[in-house]
Amino acid sequence: MGIFQKLFKQTFIYGLATVLPRMLSFLLVIVHTKYLEGPISYGRVTILFSWIIVFNVLLAYGMETSFFRFLNSDKFKNKVTSTSAISIVFSTLLFLGIAFLFRDLIASFLNIEKEFLTYVISILALDALVIIPFANLRAQERPIRYSIIKIINVVIYATLNIFFLIFLGKWSENIEWLQSIYKDDFQVQYIFIANAIASGVTLALMLPFYFKIKYQFDKALWRKMMLYGTPILISGLAFAINEHFDKILLEWMLEEEKGLFDSGAYSACYKLALFMTLFATAFRMGIEPFFFSHAKDKNAPKTYAVITKYFVIFGSFILIVVITFSDLLKEFMIKKPEYWEAMIVVPIILLANFCLGIYHNLSVWYKVTDKTKFGAYISVLGGIITLLLNFLLIPKYTYVGSAIATLGAYGTMMILSWYLGRKYYPIPYDLKKIGLYMILSITFSIISFYIFDSNYMISIPLLLGFLVILYALEKRELKQILKQ
Repeated sequence: MGIFQKLFKQTFIYGLATVLPRMLSFLLVIVHTKYLEGPISYGRVTILFSWIIVFNVLLAYGMETSFFRFLNSDKFKNKVTSTSAISIVFSTLLFLGIAFLFRDLIASFLNIEKEFLTYVISILALDALVIIPFANLRAQERPIRYSIIKIINVVIYATLNIFFLIFLGKWSENIEWLQSIYKDDFQVQYIFIANAIASGVTLALMLPFYFKIKYQFDKALWRKMMLYGTPILISGLAFAINEHFDKILLEWMLEEEKGLFDSGAYSACYKLALFMTLFATAFRMGIEPFFFSHAKDKNAPKTYAVITKYFVIFGSFILIVVITFSDLLKEFMIKKPEYWEAMIVVPIILLANFCLGIYHNLSVWYKVTDKTKFGAYISVLGGIITLLLNFLLIPKYTYVGSAIATLGAYGTMMILSWYLGRKYYPIPYDLKKIGLYMILSITFSIISFYIFDSNYMISIPLLLGFLVILYALEKRELKQILKQ
């Protein structure tokens, strides 16, 4: 099987692990926006999940990427799995102890109710303990098992959300034992209880990993992994700030109810960019092990260039499609019209996530050359841009300012990574075609959404025109790849 076919096969399977659960998340957006009281309640859920994502990065501290990096080293190969697993287990237990000991102080500082913080701490610990088991499945090229467990997690979470929010109240009127678990005005808590249960089941399914490995802790290896992973941690924290801190800042910087309302409406419409995020995430999960395993190949730079070009092609197509059918998606996903006022941010967020996906592809140069410190520098700069623009723009433009800040951060990171990569690991990107596809997709999207208000008489011909141009320019190369 050719390397491109193998790559796309793994990306497709990992994509199922990402797309199917996220499609269920789509359904949950429908459920949450319909059955929660309104954008204020949804804003509260969004802010709590934003904190979970920030702390997820801290509890992983770059160990997953370090695992992939050193697993391909002959010197440490046999000790990487156990060393990384022991490190994560120890740090998670330490986190649990500190978090529960200082729970009141943390709740006050983060402006989170103590009850909610308990759920957050539990979910964080359960999720941290499956980081290395999941990484091990990816390293062993077992994407099917990986996908099944990921899907089980989200099916449980989605099913419990639907049960708690839609059926529990109705059924408890006639079923006595359900009355003991039903509470009025408890919808937000039920969402986090469902998450904790799903995470607990996932850990139970991954527990055999901890019984099979031979426990060896190599201090020298661990120091190398921490040194390699620290820039990844900083990068990940900056990404979490870029992606999620704007929702927190909306609550902090605006009046409480206004902040929660805007955060809820913004987050709901933000979900329409999920198609781009799904594609970029699935592609990254398939590509990351591939980057490391082919780093020593003579033709690796050329291969990376081709992969990036096709990422841009698919991303450009997704951008135009989502913009073309944004009205249908809005009515299908977001059931209450009070959320729709934030639809103006959708093209901006789609483009921002497109730039982020390109950045992940461009980041190969500092990963395969062990210059991960540059990833940290770039990400920190992105985080600074995010915070600065949010502080400047939120008071006047609220969530539109947050969307602009996200695009500014990811766009800057993308351009800077390409610029630095030319010096340290030159890759012959086809900049003319990449630029052409991006310019066409952005221009067509602006015309369709902002000028003609997603009028199908304009947007569908623009979409078809893009496909015609794409086919004319790429048909020869596509035929060559399919023949491999």
